[in-house]
Order: sequence, then C-alpha cells, then structure tokens
Amino acid sequence: MKLIKAIIKPSRIDEVKEALNEFGISGMTIFEVKGYGRQKGHHELYRGAEYQIDFVPKVMLEIAVNDDSVADCMKVISEAAKTGKIGDGKVFVLDVAEAIRIRTGEIGTDALS
Repeated sequence: MKLIKAIIKPSRIDEVKEALNEFGISGMTIFEVKGYGRQKGHHELYRGAEYQIDFVPKVMLEIAVNDDSVADCMKVISEAAKTGKIGDGKVFVLDVAEAIRIRTGEIGTDALS
C-alpha cells in the first residue's frame, strides 16, 4: 500500500477530484495548506501599498492506494492539476505499513476499498 500526497493549486481541486472519481478512487482527505517553492510567494496590492506574501495557498490531497495503482493515480493527478504555469504543485508517494477499517475490522488493502 502507498500513500499519495499531492500539493496542488486550489483552483484545480474540482478537476482532480473528478479525474480521480473517473479512475475509480472515491476516497481522499483534503487539507488547505500554505507554502512556497520556486514561486517564493507573490506580491499583492492593498489600499495602495504593496505586500509580499511569503506563503501561497495550496491544497494537499492524501490518498491511500494499492501498489499496482500508484503510477496511474500519479498520472491522473498530475494531468488534471497541470496548468503549465509555475506553482502547479508536486506529488509524493510514501509507503504505508498497515491500514485498518475501524467499522468492519478489515485489514490491509481490504481496508482501502
């Protein structure tokens, strides 16, 4: 099992969610986060004064998948989240040692579906 963490632009969340649903993934956890990479933040104008915003708003998705679905899931996310502009985001894959569905007691990959 793997845990996919994707950090994307908030404006792309609906497209990513729809693409994942079409792929067959219906469960995910979504966090509103802030950060920066190559963007190094951005400037905003407020009442005539310019401010440096160091952290850019992003959305982080966490999705637990079977090992055989990882590559396809990463492709679906990256294609749906891509705008071609700086700040599109990143996708990370982490190992998951174990999972349990609390309601039924299912363990391992059975707990994911």
